[in-house]
Amino acid sequence: MPFFAPRSQRGRPRDGELVKAILLAFALLAAACQDTRSAPDPAPPRAPDGPSLRVMTYNVNYGLAGDRETIDAIASEDADVVFLQETTGAWEASLTEALGSAYPHRAFRHCCAAGGLGVLSKTPFEEREYLSPPSGGWFPAWRVLVRHDAGNLQALVVHLRPQLSESGSFLSGFFTTPPIRRAEIETYFPALDPNLPTIVVGDFNENSRGRAIRFLEDKGMVSAVPARSGATPTWRWQTSVGTIREQLDHVVVDPRVEALDVRVIDRGRSDHLPVVATIRLR
Repeated sequence: MPFFAPRSQRGRPRDGELVKAILLAFALLAAACQDTRSAPDPAPPRAPDGPSLRVMTYNVNYGLAGDRETIDAIASEDADVVFLQETTGAWEASLTEALGSAYPHRAFRHCCAAGGLGVLSKTPFEEREYLSPPSGGWFPAWRVLVRHDAGNLQALVVHLRPQLSESGSFLSGFFTTPPIRRAEIETYFPALDPNLPTIVVGDFNENSRGRAIRFLEDKGMVSAVPARSGATPTWRWQTSVGTIREQLDHVVVDPRVEALDVRVIDRGRSDHLPVVATIRLR
């Protein structure tokens, strides 16, 4: 979840009432999103018995460009392909300098403050559609085609609407933005090639019960983070009364893609944590 102000001005609640509003909003949102489906226990990791691909999704926080701990969090996992959100020109420069030799294939699209997207890859990939958000959405999405020994794979990289109103209110945003995220994913989904194995990755700004995730599930896809890592949070925000945590980042796979392992990495200084999935094509 991005915060649209310089980092020196960002994110720390200014008074107790705002803190209470944030905590109340999270509690109410969680209650509102509950359904009768029981979540399965996380499946144990499986060792690949053939070609596999390790992918990372990471919202690096647009206000932290060049942060060494965040760069080290990416480098330490040595993923084959890294999908980034909240990139900027400064982030592109620092990542290219630090990781360019490890990731010779790179592309970035910077947009609208926190709307930048990036791809770092050890294997060739092709840029495809760069997709504008529908009304109410704030950030574009991006489809790329990854070519790997494991097989060709298309990835839709998303950064869906944060749980904020247009005025920056958390409380009203928690309740007014779920339909916007659903509209965003409905807008982006038709760009996918139905003949290609598919993953949808990025900062969904909602947990596994959110409307965008449910739309993808209705299309036969599975959110691999809760399936393999349970309720492990991928986002944290420190307030004066404690840390708020949620699972907002996802790797969603279609039936032609099997997630063998998913790990949430407790490293870096972004408010989000990197998520690494080992996948193979069925």
